[in-house]
Amino acid sequence: MISKTENKISYEWIETRERLEAVSGILNQSEILGVDLEADSLHHYFEKVCLVQIATESVSYVLDPLALKDLSSLGPVFSNPRICKVFHGADYDIRSLHRDFGLEVENLFDTHLACKFLGFRETGLEAVLRNRFQVEMNKKFQRADWSRRPLSPPMLEYAAMDGRYLIPLARILKQELEEKGRLAWVEEECLYLSRVRFTPSDFGPLYPKVKGAAQLDPRSLTVLEALLQLREAEARKADRPPFMIVRNESLLDLALRKPLSLEELGTGKALSQKQVDRFGSGLLSEIQRAMAIEDEDLLKAPKHLKPVWPSPVHQRIKALKKWRDRRAEHLELESGILLSNSLINALALKNPRSLAEMEGIPGLKRWLLDYFGQEILGSLTSQVRVPVKIT
Repeated sequence: MISKTENKISYEWIETRERLEAVSGILNQSEILGVDLEADSLHHYFEKVCLVQIATESVSYVLDPLALKDLSSLGPVFSNPRICKVFHGADYDIRSLHRDFGLEVENLFDTHLACKFLGFRETGLEAVLRNRFQVEMNKKFQRADWSRRPLSPPMLEYAAMDGRYLIPLARILKQELEEKGRLAWVEEECLYLSRVRFTPSDFGPLYPKVKGAAQLDPRSLTVLEALLQLREAEARKADRPPFMIVRNESLLDLALRKPLSLEELGTGKALSQKQVDRFGSGLLSEIQRAMAIEDEDLLKAPKHLKPVWPSPVHQRIKALKKWRDRRAEHLELESGILLSNSLINALALKNPRSLAEMEGIPGLKRWLLDYFGQEILGSLTSQVRVPVKIT
């Protein structure tokens, strides 16, 4: 099925294994591909990839993983180091492709990273396409449920549009990075990004994911955790994201008020009447159970204290931050892109005296060592030399 968008962009809808295998052969002959995914994490507890959009120089393919189920014929395409795969904000996509289909990506170019290293103020794809190609994306599909079938033609056109512009965008950004001498930086970052993998959530407490939970007293924190665990079970059972069962703010309110009856539960604006009717008994049961726990067994949020560095380490941290901020300003970059705080701490602790000593520091990329290693060493010895000219 070939459809046309208002922007004269064609796409082919792929839902059979036979056609996917044929298309995979075509894709494997390409030099560059634009890739995008659509998932359903905003609508389901068990999130999954619902669409895979792949664009060549001349055509866009929209794949239906829900019908295809097996995308292994794309394996040779994604792992082919000769083919550049262009994503925008690839972290989630790389993890999802590996989690759902076992696909690994070689020769990745992330246009979002490229925008960061070029110092763009707006790096979202919508803003970048608007600024570079005067293209307006239809915002109403950003939170769509992509697991629904059939998908409307406007939804499919929206999905196909992203991949169509990624290839020309990548070429423009690569040229600009080359002119600034930063292409190698982004290429190395993309290499590391291509190796990220999905890691399932552990079975520890849920409250650390809730803003404001760490400030609760032990009793309230214990009540909150009990309510969060109940919500998690209900979300799994209904295959809905936890926030669609009861929002965090509502559970925080209940943990503070600790209602012990349906009447108390329904007061205020924390829960709708529908939520009270459906989950009220379970919520009350968990509150009562948490209230009966002995004081010595209550949860206590760990205190995240800032490390107290020895004076020499503290001075080196200050020197490194001073160098980073000045250098980032000259390069017109966000300071964290150039040197993260965690890497600054690691450098200050090790206090390397040579480039060779710097090589063993975790997280220190080759481009940073090659381009700025001597400057970093200079800042550690209070000999900060920052070129005035922007490179």
